[in-house]
Amino acid sequence: MAISYNKLWKLLVDRKMSKADLRKAAGIAPNTMTRLRRDEEVTLTVLNKICTSLNVNIGDIMDFVPDNCSIS
Repeated sequence: MAISYNKLWKLLVDRKMSKADLRKAAGIAPNTMTRLRRDEEVTLTVLNKICTSLNVNIGDIMDFVPDNCSIS
């Protein structure tokens, strides 16, 4: 299974937030933002910080995608 954070990026656009704004609000490291941009795994602690700062649930920011599918 692959991970997609497309929902997170769309949410930031809807809220007119930059990735830097999110990084500061959630208190996460720049290298963690790089992992998110690359759709790589991050810890549940990081996901919790993001969800808390945006006041959303984890399903609002990410999807698990079967390896043979892609999300638009």
